[in-house]
Amino acid sequence: MQPPAYLVRRLGPGDEAALAGLCSDTPDFTDDEGEVPLTPTDAQDYLRDPTVWHWHAEVRGEAVAFLMALVQRRRYGAARQVMLYEIGVRTAWRRRGVGRALMEALHRQMQAEDIEEVWVLADNPGAQAFYAACGYRTDELQGVMMSAAIGRAAPA
Repeated sequence: MQPPAYLVRRLGPGDEAALAGLCSDTPDFTDDEGEVPLTPTDAQDYLRDPTVWHWHAEVRGEAVAFLMALVQRRRYGAARQVMLYEIGVRTAWRRRGVGRALMEALHRQMQAEDIEEVWVLADNPGAQAFYAACGYRTDELQGVMMSAAIGRAAPA
């Protein structure tokens, strides 16, 4: 078997430019609109945060896919779990094993940290099929995801 033509690596401090580079190319990764990069200070905090796990699959230093997950503390049961927040693969790299390689990196990190459970919200049939192929199953249906923009506190 031939080795993959990409390198999977976990981002950390010093990878601020790699993180920012995803924002302008968001439509090619996830079909969503482009995003505004984090400020340099926020990017440094993100990359230093031990509860933020972020991998890239790269070819010659350019991201062809990424995965971001968050380690969550729990008040009951297992002390920690992982929420797979986002995965994106460039259109030209889809169906070439890159997404699965990122999932395997996530699962290896979980095993190294003795975390047994991961969950993800799959919002379309393609995502559901991908996660099922990676060994995920549909849990009993939950409520609808809701959000609110609270805004910043007024200066005192």
